[in-house]
Formats: sequence, structure tokens, C-alpha cells
Amino acid sequence: MSGSKLKGHGQDEAPNRALLETLELPGDLASLGDEDLRQLASELRQEIIRTISRTGGHLGPSLGVVELTLALHAELSSPRDRIIWDVGHQCYAHKLLTGRLHHFSGIRTMEGISGFPRRAESPHDIYGTGHSSTSISAGTGIAEALRLLESQGKGENGSVVAVIGDGALTGGMAFEGLNYAGDVKTPLVVVLNDNEMSIKRNVGAMSSYLSRLRTTPTLYRLRRDMERRLQRFPGIGEVVASMGEQLKEGVKAAIVPGMLFEELGFTYIGVTDGHDVAALRRDIRHALALRGPVVVHVKTTKGKGYLPAEEQPARFHGISPFDVRTGRSLGGGAGKVVSYTEAFGRALVSLARKDERIVGITAAMGPGTGLDLLEEAFPKRFYDVGIAEAHAAVMAAGMAATGLRPVVALYSTFMQRAYDQLIHDVCLQNLPVVFALDRAGLVGDDGPTHHGAFDLSYLRAVPNLTVLVPKDEAELQRLLATALVLEGPVALRYPRGRGRGVPLPQEITPIDGPWAEVLAEGDEVLLLGTGTGVALAEQAAELLSEEGVAATVVNVRKVAPLPLEELRALLADHPAVVTVEENVLAGGFGSSVLEMVADERLDNAVDRVGLPNRFVGHGPTAMLHEEVGFTASAVRDKALRLLGERRGLGGRVRER
Repeated sequence: MSGSKLKGHGQDEAPNRALLETLELPGDLASLGDEDLRQLASELRQEIIRTISRTGGHLGPSLGVVELTLALHAELSSPRDRIIWDVGHQCYAHKLLTGRLHHFSGIRTMEGISGFPRRAESPHDIYGTGHSSTSISAGTGIAEALRLLESQGKGENGSVVAVIGDGALTGGMAFEGLNYAGDVKTPLVVVLNDNEMSIKRNVGAMSSYLSRLRTTPTLYRLRRDMERRLQRFPGIGEVVASMGEQLKEGVKAAIVPGMLFEELGFTYIGVTDGHDVAALRRDIRHALALRGPVVVHVKTTKGKGYLPAEEQPARFHGISPFDVRTGRSLGGGAGKVVSYTEAFGRALVSLARKDERIVGITAAMGPGTGLDLLEEAFPKRFYDVGIAEAHAAVMAAGMAATGLRPVVALYSTFMQRAYDQLIHDVCLQNLPVVFALDRAGLVGDDGPTHHGAFDLSYLRAVPNLTVLVPKDEAELQRLLATALVLEGPVALRYPRGRGRGVPLPQEITPIDGPWAEVLAEGDEVLLLGTGTGVALAEQAAELLSEEGVAATVVNVRKVAPLPLEELRALLADHPAVVTVEENVLAGGFGSSVLEMVADERLDNAVDRVGLPNRFVGHGPTAMLHEEVGFTASAVRDKALRLLGERRGLGGRVRER
């Protein structure tokens, strides 16, 4: 398809900002007419497309809610009225309308604004998000707090609106919030942004239920009209009034299939055209006036207004820089270097061909974790459970207890959402479940909600769990084979992005040791690396050799339980030790080495290089590594300092 995909907007053209630049936003929205709101929607879309084509980001979700965002801010008075964005990757129009127009070009860049709602960034970002299914619970808490404060005369009550996608509604926490808020009649409006998508098309019974509501929107109006007519009917009207809620609920149940939300205590309004600002404003106004728990069901199109994003919503959910005219990626391409994700997916398919017990489970992240390759090869052995990590873990436990070998593929940051299930359902029963944790370490532009910075710390504390960490994509494939033959739970963690370019094995065979693999030998300092820390240790060894220092470099590919015997022999020959890991230093791999030294009363001097014990911001991964000191030069400097101290030089490092 030739030509621009968005009328009047090319790659280098400055978008039209006539209204964005001149209005006092968001306050002026309430007084705008339909034509001006449509013009403003166009300006917002142009600004979002132009910017994200350069920075990358969550394009499709934000394009889909432009009119909804306008309607919300037109009917609400933010920040007195609170808007909570579930997950938050649909918040770009919200940011543009709340004082960040002139900062928007730097979204997701180093020192720029976040791609998610962030409380420290703006008073309009009332609640920080980045993981899904939290908005209803958070909104309930905020609304109940406002209600209590108002009753105490300590504050003015404002409205609270939680915007949740139908994808996030697959998460169990969303139902916990609905269950409670409906029971206590919390004054909360839940806007259900229904676009039939998570990253890929939604799965599950809830998706089917919403589909029935979408295809029969007249049922809502029919039910409402029927209630009114019954109440007016001579003779019957008095009965209706006397029977009250009992008859009303019977009428609802008879006319609208399921009435799930109303049975949970919410008034249901819908289905509303999510790209009709006037209709949205009318229904939001109606919902706010009810002063109770209300669901407004809104139908939107993901990627609305940009044809490639509408046609390929999964690809444009989160996109790298692209050419606006064609929709094609501007990336230089990975060449023949396989990513860790693809190496994992390929290996799982290869191993599944030989072992029919192997199945794959993902939480709405098939393409992101490489499990889409298993889905294509063995669709009956692929399970997408929606955004429900806890369910995925326990389902895997049930499968393992029945003789299968399940592999649960998640991002490291999302494994945190299933920690209780990991401990109680998998590890306590010592079941052979493999957790493949992609995106370990710093992941770049998505920032602190998505960094996999804590997994080594929280995983190595769990009994019965083996934690394996590959140094490259070839070792990842072999460690996956290893995990699938071990008789117990295994976590396999690896980074985002391209591998190191090493040849992949022709035959994927398990590794049975050594678990502390010596890559280079020296007699002065021991560099113990794990995962991406191995490459850093190798680079540091080269820097040390320029200083006349010979270092031993070791790839520790089993972090828990530590290979004590192998490490004991290495520590005996190297009084100075530096550990290197892309994980927070608190409780991580380096801490386990320090514990070993203390427990065995060894006299080794140990220093550690890793991630700081704080939430790291967003930006290019290489720049973040520099910022936090996860560099080869940092490893070298710590090694020289340790050697200086051992030689009685007071820790001084040689001048360079």
C-alpha cells in the first residue's frame, strides 16, 4: 500500500496543533463542541503517531482511546476527579491533555517522561501503573478513602473512574475488585475499554461474554424500556413497585444474557461507541450521576486512525521506531543474530517434538515469550490463560502432578505476580514445572515496572527450586533441555534482545556440569559472572590484563543451589573475588557468595557489581547500564581495589 497511512501526515511533517497549543487543557474541554473535539482528536493522533514513530512505544493502545480520553476529561475535573489507567500503556492522550505536550517528544527516552502513569510526574497521574488488572482495586481504595474523609469533614469528595481493558479483565485481581466494590456500593465508575485485544486477540469465557454483549447492544435498551413500561402499566405497575428489586432483577435476567456485572452489584451501561465523543460524554455523565458502582462498556478499535496499527494491532501494541508512511520498522535489523526469545522458542519446539509431555503456558504473552512458535507447531500443547500469572503457575502445577512437563513462559517482572503460587503450589510439592523468565535484568524504555531486576533475589530463597542462568543463547537452549529432565521445579532466567551471536547447537542436549564453568584462567583475581555478567567479566579481564593483572573468569550457570564444591576450589586459589550479576545486589548472586564465605569461615575478600537497590528509570539499556555502574570498567576497578587492599595499598587504584 503506497502513500501515507494517515491523511495529511508524513514522517517529517509537524502535526497540526491548533487546538492543542491554544486551549487551556484539560479545563477547556468541557465547553468544546463536537466539531472542535473531533479536530482535537485528530491533533492528538497526529502527535502520538509522529512521536512514537521516532521513540517507539505503545502506539495501538493509546490511539484506541483518544475519544474516550477526551470524553473523560471533558466530564471530569482532573485531578480533583481521579482517573486510573489500568496497565497504563494507553495513557499518551491523557499525558498530552494534562500539561505534557512540550515534553511528549521525549517520552520513554533517558530523562524524558514515562510511557506509563507516574505519580511523581504529574498530579493528573493519580495512580502509577505498569502491570495489569489493578485499576478496580486501586479505584475502590481511592473512592472509599474519599468517602471516609468526606464523612470526617476533611476533604471534598471527587469522582473516581477506573479505565480497564477487556484484556486486563482476564486478571483475577480485577474480579476481586469488582466483587468487593459491588458489595459495599463503592461510588466507582469502571470504564471497560473493549477492543477484543490484549497484545494478541483475547481468550477466555469473559471475552466470549463481552462479545455477546457487543453483538446485541439493543438488549440493554430493551431491558431499560421494559422496566419503565411495566411500571406504567395499570395494575401491574403497582405490583412492580411493591416487588421492587426482586422483579427488577428478574426482568434483567430474563432479557439480558448473564447480566454478570449487575449480579456483582454494578449498574451496567453499554455498549457505547468508543469513538463517538458525544455518546461517551452522555454515558459517562449518566454513570457519574448514579453515585454508585457502575460499569460503562465501551467498544473501541485498537490502533484507531492509523491503518497499519488497525490492521496489525498485535505488532503495533508496542512498536520500535517506524516509518509513518509505510508502517515498516526503522530498525537496522538483527541480521543473523538470534534473540534470546527466539532461541528459547526454537528450542522448546525442538524438545517438544521428542517429548510429548512438554506443554507451554503463557499469560497473554505468546509472541513476547517465543511461545507462539510452539503454538504454531503444536497448537494442542499451547495454553494462553490470559493475563493471569497466578492461574498459569497453579495450572502448570496441576499438569505436572498429572505427568506432563509444563513450561510457563513469562517476563521476569510478571513472575512476581505468581510468587505465592511458585512457593506453595509448585516448590512445596516439588513439582517439575519450568519457569522460563524472559526480560531478566534491565529492559530499557518501559522502565521500572518492567525491569526484571529482582528475580535472582526472590527465587534463590525458595527451597527445592533450581535457578539456571545462561551466558548466551546457545547455553539457554541447553539449559532448557536440562530443566526439562530435572525432577523438580526450575527457573530459567535470561535477558531481552539479541543474543551474543554464538552458533546454536545442532542437537540440544542437557548440561550436567560443570556449573561453574572456567572460561579463562589467571592467578590474581577471580571474576564470577552469571548471565549477562559473564560478558562483562570477560571484558573486565581484558582491561585487567592491560594493567598486568591476570584474572580467572567463571560462568556460574547455576545460581541456586550454588555449586559449593566447584566454587570452594576456585575460592581457595583466589583471595580476591568480584561477582557480576544483572540483578539487585540485595540478596542476589553476589550475596549468596558472601554467605558462602561467611558460612565456611573463608578469608576471601569479595566485592560485587550489579544493579543498585533502587528502582531504575527508563531509557536505552546501554545508557542505564552506564548510569548504574553495570560496566566492565566498574568490574575492573573493584578488582584492582581489592588487590590493592590485599597488598596493603589502602585500596588505591593505579593511575591510568
